[in-house]
Amino acid sequence: MSDDASPRFYTPPYGYRRLRLTVAWDGRVYAGWQAQRSVPSVQETLQLALRRLAPDTGFYPVAAGRTDAGVHAEAMALHWDVPSSLRVPPERLARALNAHLPPSVAVLEARLAPENFHARFSCTERRYIYRLLTAPQRHPLWEGRALHVPLELDAQAMNAAATLLVGRHDFAAFATQEDRQTVRELLGLEVRPGPLIWEIHVAGESFLRHMVRGLVGTLLLVGQRRLEPQATRDILHSGQRARAGANVAAHGLYFAGASYGLRG
Repeated sequence: MSDDASPRFYTPPYGYRRLRLTVAWDGRVYAGWQAQRSVPSVQETLQLALRRLAPDTGFYPVAAGRTDAGVHAEAMALHWDVPSSLRVPPERLARALNAHLPPSVAVLEARLAPENFHARFSCTERRYIYRLLTAPQRHPLWEGRALHVPLELDAQAMNAAATLLVGRHDFAAFATQEDRQTVRELLGLEVRPGPLIWEIHVAGESFLRHMVRGLVGTLLLVGQRRLEPQATRDILHSGQRARAGANVAAHGLYFAGASYGLRG
């Protein structure tokens, strides 16, 4: 069954109960969240694990966001309509599912969902972190988990540029092949330097296709002094994707969490 629920279908169908779960995964081995034919996905991997516990289950888990191939998740929120006949209580479901999941994905928490909770449509904020390995040489422990940037970066300039992008704007210049309306509200964008790993924190209610990776790519141009911070405002207003930085690699991106206001 499809996970594209209409907003009016917030309650589980008869014979099912809705659970809220928090899941983490290593994106290197998956073609993304969404179930696809002939390629491994996080959604299908979770579904197969649940079928070991409840063979009659029919509904796929619904995530707060759909990550692309190679993107990781530290704390993805999702809901799952499971048969009421499932004998495993919610507080024990995480352990039960993890016994049937590969090392690359784990359920961190499972509990009954609040009334009318929907992981996608109820979400009020989604948070991402992009990690940069800022060192002269690559590091094997960060291979596939952070983008290697051997050049020196100017964090102050990057944050000055980031400030100009926060707010409600048309982000068409940072999106890829987007056919939806392109106005979004960016709630937060901040560069946090570290001795080895730098983090770029991004927050918003929703994002366009590859928008986060386009924002990071543009900030990298600023950090490498190839673009003045003030130029990001001109890029934003232009709406022209060719003027912004290239999409950075997926393997440095992590879904870091979701908020639900009073429903969460």
